[in-house]
Amino acid sequence: MDKYIEKFMRYLEIEKNYSAHTILNYKLDLEDFKKFCGEIDFEKIDYLFLRKYLAVLKEKSLGNRSVGRHLSTLRSFFRFLTRENYLKTNPILMLSSPKLEKHLPSFMTEAEVGKLIESAFAKDDKDEQGFRDRAILETFYSSGLRISELVSLDLSDIDFISGIVKVMGKGRKERVVPIGEAALISIRRYIDKRKKKSEIAFLNKNGTRISTRGVRNIVEKYLKFSGAHQGVSPHTFRHSFATHLLNRGADLRTVQELLGHANLSTTQIYTHLTTEKLKSVYDKAHPHA
Repeated sequence: MDKYIEKFMRYLEIEKNYSAHTILNYKLDLEDFKKFCGEIDFEKIDYLFLRKYLAVLKEKSLGNRSVGRHLSTLRSFFRFLTRENYLKTNPILMLSSPKLEKHLPSFMTEAEVGKLIESAFAKDDKDEQGFRDRAILETFYSSGLRISELVSLDLSDIDFISGIVKVMGKGRKERVVPIGEAALISIRRYIDKRKKKSEIAFLNKNGTRISTRGVRNIVEKYLKFSGAHQGVSPHTFRHSFATHLLNRGADLRTVQELLGHANLSTTQIYTHLTTEKLKSVYDKAHPHA
């Protein structure tokens, strides 16, 4: 099976242009499946055999989402093998994925976001980290970037005149995202105050690119200062960005483009949040509610 897995990995890298992180996840899932297969002849893998594997995954107390991810990997793998004529038939076609529970992403209100951002400020003109932290929080909320996208930013990606940011998103897909004036002002202040000249947008205290862990620590730090509710993470800014846009009348397609979602169905989960908001307003305001 190893040679087929290697061929599939090359396909994901060269033809699908997937990131190293995504390819690694596919490989880990397939290594797990390979262990389960043992010495079985590859051509003898059928629907019943895959049903047994599904049962083993469930016995491991994996959630439906994790089981679904494993099956998604196998679907892509067997589709590739049948397409390339390494297998005559696709054994996974009849296997259905477990139903996923609807998980609504958490978000902050506009007031909570404002309070959290305002808690980050420079104590004085020499407080480089204070300027940086404010710039990071402003950028998160202003652009809806993923944490990996934010830490990868270089100054050349930010157009301060047009107010846009060039982002390399999932699947190495490039997109252009507007960024607000408040974020641009905070970034300019940070650049002016920092000692080290660098093309990297956000630096750690050692003068190198800040890590995702470093950014999470910053968010957690200001959470304590602002008294915002628990469960807030860098990704909560992204959820809040999308929810607030929809609440203020942005259309779903535009929000999809801004977030860099490949499928509209991924963006549609935010309509559940805004529907809840509308129901709440209706219940409070309508005389016959």
